[in-house]
Amino acid sequence: MTVLSFWTRLWRRLRIRMAPVPHIPPPLWLQTLQHYPFLNALALHEQGKLRTLSALFLQHKQFHGGHGLVVTDAMAVAIAAQACLPLLHWGNPHQALGWYDDFVGIVVHPGAVLARRQVTDEAGVVHQYAEPLVGEAMERGPIMLSWHEVQGAGHSAAQGTNVVVHEFAHKLDMRSGTADGCPPLPAGFMGTRSARAAHALWWAVWEPAYADFCERVAMAQRFGGAPPWLDAYGATAPAEFFAVVCEAYFVQRAQCALELPTLVPLLDAFFQRP
Repeated sequence: MTVLSFWTRLWRRLRIRMAPVPHIPPPLWLQTLQHYPFLNALALHEQGKLRTLSALFLQHKQFHGGHGLVVTDAMAVAIAAQACLPLLHWGNPHQALGWYDDFVGIVVHPGAVLARRQVTDEAGVVHQYAEPLVGEAMERGPIMLSWHEVQGAGHSAAQGTNVVVHEFAHKLDMRSGTADGCPPLPAGFMGTRSARAAHALWWAVWEPAYADFCERVAMAQRFGGAPPWLDAYGATAPAEFFAVVCEAYFVQRAQCALELPTLVPLLDAFFQRP
């Protein structure tokens, strides 16, 4: 990074902090809370802090509608509130939002988007296919969301799914330099004395849980066993498992604790939940 770019970024952050915080009108905020039960269930002081975080988030980000979709204020507030949910207990709102400072754009499509993919098999043959996406987080790039999924998050919470939390969990994971299922851990994480010890502790708990989940998904798909409650998409990669667990943790924590009792204490510590 050049000296000029450093001072440019610093001035931009200071200018944002000095600017008036956007106001989310009470009726619009109340409408958002009522539409998403997991937000409405928060304590009043948590709702107030989430409102502040959401307003600052809206000040930092730019929304773009895809396929002719017009992103209304209500839609932007709904996305902001869910995106900021993981940051709720991370102290100063400005500092907490620093976790999301590697991107500005959020692209909202009416529904799922077909993304062109290609893979090369063991024989060297390239296969091309189209994959339907309801959300995608790009490293140091924008986030894509399906409004249909965002709007339905109030109902899908019963299954522990939430596309906004999922994609923003990927952003948290990416802050470590690579999306591998272990986000950057704070100093002294769960009593550890170094970053290395913190990561060793994380993986000592996380890897067995991931292996067990993959085994349960495989048994359900191949042999008709009982499927796990958590979204089976989490078995596709450690990074996806982290994002899937995070969405369940924030919208259906009680059930998440029953299904993944060893992981919830780690998430409580990481998200600094009291």
